[in-house]
Amino acid sequence: MTLNCAKYLSSSLFSDSYAEARQKFMAAAPASRAYQCSANGPAGQALFTDAAYFGAADAKKLLVLVSGTHGPEGYCGSAAQLTFLESKLHETLPPSAAVLCIHALNAYGFAWDRRVTAEGCDLNRNFIDFSKTVPPNLGYEELAEHFVPIDMTKEGIQRAEAAIAAYRSVHGELRVRAARSSGQYTRPGGLFYGGAGPTEARRILEQIVAEFDVVRRDSVIIIDYHTGLGRYGYGELQCEQASGVRGYERAVSMFGPSVTSPELGTSSSVVISGSQDEFWEWALGNRHTYVALEFGTYDPKPEVLRNDHWLFMHRPQDADSELGRQIRNATKRHYYPQRLDWKEMVVWRSHQVHRQAVEALTTGN
Repeated sequence: MTLNCAKYLSSSLFSDSYAEARQKFMAAAPASRAYQCSANGPAGQALFTDAAYFGAADAKKLLVLVSGTHGPEGYCGSAAQLTFLESKLHETLPPSAAVLCIHALNAYGFAWDRRVTAEGCDLNRNFIDFSKTVPPNLGYEELAEHFVPIDMTKEGIQRAEAAIAAYRSVHGELRVRAARSSGQYTRPGGLFYGGAGPTEARRILEQIVAEFDVVRRDSVIIIDYHTGLGRYGYGELQCEQASGVRGYERAVSMFGPSVTSPELGTSSSVVISGSQDEFWEWALGNRHTYVALEFGTYDPKPEVLRNDHWLFMHRPQDADSELGRQIRNATKRHYYPQRLDWKEMVVWRSHQVHRQAVEALTTGN
């Protein structure tokens, strides 16, 4: 099946707000189930994660499409899910296969244009076993006050950047990236904070998986849409370390050698703690294949997340002030480029990956 990008883009797959994205998803999947978030949106509106199932209830194979794990990355993920539904790929599946779309998993982050959940957690660092000792991140401990400085004057930012540069000169860029983004569990409100327990969004995912009886399936493919890493517009298929080499090999057998792995050093991501793949590994083991479909946006801009976390740590009362809206809009624009070329690349690559996943379910790979 081919896809006319211009046709699908002209049908307004992309949205400019969480509310608009949800409205479009519900129109495309009117039988979806709603799971309300306890937090509200900037205007006090109710927020929901929605789940839509297509296919036989007893299908042994399942494709799961997840959008909005990281708030504003949901603009891309929602459009990708609509691309799947409008292309009618789910109608080509045999009775043995079905599709589950999970829209706006982190509804709070989507509505507020924040990567984090209402608890201030990075959801993709929250899937650890909290009954065990949390993973350490000594680099973050050393740099925490510089990653999100209290003093946001020009001089304060220069001091923070100088401290990070000094750490880089000793340890190298990879160690800086790992310290910053691999996940930390000791500094609430800080960058890539994994939390002190399961977030509401994680519990919603667990509820959806239970209600749709996902764990009993023989084979489950998960596509989790993300943005912000890698080359502009390119959709990189990333595996996570939780599935190990076997998970990577399963993904390569389905999607080809473009699949990457942080453990192998081929991914634009560092190895992270508490990724969503850890949840799927616990639930399904080698019966699942997880990939993060990561679309590159712009060159790294540390100030985007730094400013967001500073705002909500030190000036939460200004979250919806003019300053707060400026900071949140900068986050949105970084993770959701407002350019037709980027949107075309998202639609084309998403459709390609969807088609490959459907073929894997159909052929039994």
